[in-house]
Amino acid sequence: MRPLIAALAVSAALISPARAQAPAGEIALVCSFLEEWCRLMATEFERETGIRVAMLRKSTGEAFAQIKAEAARPRVDVWWGGTGDPHVQAAADGLTEAYRSPRLAELRPWAREQAEATGYRAYGVIAGALAVAYNAPALRAKNIAQPRCWADLADPRFKGLIQSNDPTASGTGYAYLATVVTLMGEDGAFAYLKRVHANVNSYARSGSIPARSVATGESPVGITFFDNALFQMAQGARDMVPFAPCEGTSFEIGSMSIVKGARNPEGAKRFHDWALSAPAQALGVKARLSFSIPSNANAPLPEGLPDPATIKTVEYDHARFGDPQTRAQLLRRFETEIRGNAP
Repeated sequence: MRPLIAALAVSAALISPARAQAPAGEIALVCSFLEEWCRLMATEFERETGIRVAMLRKSTGEAFAQIKAEAARPRVDVWWGGTGDPHVQAAADGLTEAYRSPRLAELRPWAREQAEATGYRAYGVIAGALAVAYNAPALRAKNIAQPRCWADLADPRFKGLIQSNDPTASGTGYAYLATVVTLMGEDGAFAYLKRVHANVNSYARSGSIPARSVATGESPVGITFFDNALFQMAQGARDMVPFAPCEGTSFEIGSMSIVKGARNPEGAKRFHDWALSAPAQALGVKARLSFSIPSNANAPLPEGLPDPATIKTVEYDHARFGDPQTRAQLLRRFETEIRGNAP
């Protein structure tokens, strides 16, 4: 996946587990993007295909945990959204189904590479850069200079002012963890995260939460993806300033997978093909709900998206950080050394 760096609720609950098979005209979808975007996609897929969607919004980590826990009797047909590493892990764990979509040739190289690397079990749908965002008036009111780098987040001047993400539940949190490990080495990253921990007011379970908190001024600083920050700015958050830290940041692939043992595999494949199409990917862009690079090369790019060429990037190794053993080891170390939770 390294070429990526260079090239860059219709229903409030899923179908009852007592039903072993979904009706042909219904799919169960767990969504890990912005809830407004999830609802739009579910509604439009229903309208265009006549297939009903039972949709539940969960963070990336929560969706992965549900799919893993239900492996013997899946309740989900499609997992749409969230950062790519858990999708890669789900593929390695045999939790998702291989499917070679006829849309493959329409996708950008980084999306095709992810599909090929996972045996066509995970498809990239968007790519976006990890960012730090701050509320300018909130920092001025405290007479605190704005951050510019990852290192600034460890400065005591930000004590209690940063909302971060829980990497065990949030794909954004794991992307941040993997990014600083890439930049600083594992031991250096954990030493840094201990210092940042002293400044963190909470660990959100979804990467969109810090963006909302910064937008309202509830938290002066937050770690999020550019698309989450740009969404808030499109909603009127004029005091919000997102930036790529000076040391460099990573691009992450937001992904989609078919759950192994899906009760409606044909409906799941149809959603896959539709969600990978240029018109479906244009929905989020036109509604100003998606501010990331869409994977279909024919889909429009969102306004306000920073030129990827202007963002300093790190050599984020998607294969390494998507590996189940690496992921488990890093999360275990985060829980014990940063959060202070016994294994």
